[in-house]
Amino acid sequence: MVDFLVKRFISRPDDWEDPDIRQRYGLLSGGVGIFLNLLLSVGKFLAGLLTGSIAITADAFNNLSDAGSSVVTLVGFRMAAKKADDDHPFGHGRMEYISGLIVAAAILLVGVELAKSSVGKILHPEEIALSWVSVGILCAAILVKLWMFRFNRILGRRIGSAAMAATAADSLSDAAATSAVLLGTLVGGLTGVHIDGWVGILVAVFILRAGWGAAKDTLDPLLGQSPDPALVQSIEQTVLAHDSVTGIHDLIIHDYGPGRSMLSLHAEVPMDADVLAVHDVIDDIERELKEKYRIEAVIHMDPIATTDPLTNELKERVAGLVRELDPAMTIHDFRMTQGPHHKNLIFDVVVPHRCPLADEEVKARIAERVDALPGGPYFTVVSIDRAYTEPLA
Repeated sequence: MVDFLVKRFISRPDDWEDPDIRQRYGLLSGGVGIFLNLLLSVGKFLAGLLTGSIAITADAFNNLSDAGSSVVTLVGFRMAAKKADDDHPFGHGRMEYISGLIVAAAILLVGVELAKSSVGKILHPEEIALSWVSVGILCAAILVKLWMFRFNRILGRRIGSAAMAATAADSLSDAAATSAVLLGTLVGGLTGVHIDGWVGILVAVFILRAGWGAAKDTLDPLLGQSPDPALVQSIEQTVLAHDSVTGIHDLIIHDYGPGRSMLSLHAEVPMDADVLAVHDVIDDIERELKEKYRIEAVIHMDPIATTDPLTNELKERVAGLVRELDPAMTIHDFRMTQGPHHKNLIFDVVVPHRCPLADEEVKARIAERVDALPGGPYFTVVSIDRAYTEPLA
């Protein structure tokens, strides 16, 4: 059914990084969500009237809010597809994340309101009238929500959408919540035990948990999360596959919405190489990264000494000393200048953010270790970079 709907409404389903195609995925997800959630809301509201259950009625309003969330998702995808303009030169792709955040906020609000209503039901319990029509409605609602979970999860994974992932999580929590409501209705109607309010609390917990997970998934890219390590490793391997590049560092990826990313990095090249020839290689790498990953790349060339045996030997020794402080630390832009009484070793150290050492402490410990190397004395000039990505293993 999912593939049928995709092929029916989306002309080029595999070209999901195209903003127009991505918008069609959003319209499909939002349209299906609005229709099914409105249908479920009406059915559950009728079931709530028949039984007098606060949990069923609350679940009906939960589906009504889900329909509203689907509208937000639909609008978010439509706005995200807008082209770049003077005020937003990188496009409007992050609107997809914002729409997911609004959906998450709506889920959390429903959870809080349901918890408040359920507490009132616990303090003032009422009889539940068992209706097999209501039981049938709830069973059908569970099946529909499980299908919606699968539907949105498939679409979300296919196009890498946090908003659809949030909608899928909401659908799964709704299925679990409705299952709890069904259990409470059967127990209350068949035994007379008043657990309706407690079931409502359980439903609220499911909803709040789903809302928190959805909020985190959409907040992370908005705040600037670490890029996928597999993507970083693939980019590094692509760049290092060119013979003119001996190393890379300071790789940073900026996310402006799905399919709208930019990266910058420093590429180390031999200092005695033909500048124009290396510049052509860098241009080729930038084009290759754009074609392969759909990422706009900006690469800075760092000339380094690669033919001096003493410099290369000292670089390897210093790199080993730095790794003793933290295995994830790396060095780059290593240079040596010979003075009449000592040698200057000039280099940058990439320090992972999780390292507890302050920058000045890192410099002091490195200087102490380097000073003990044979052939000195050595004077270190160290610059500290806090890493945005983990180095290639």
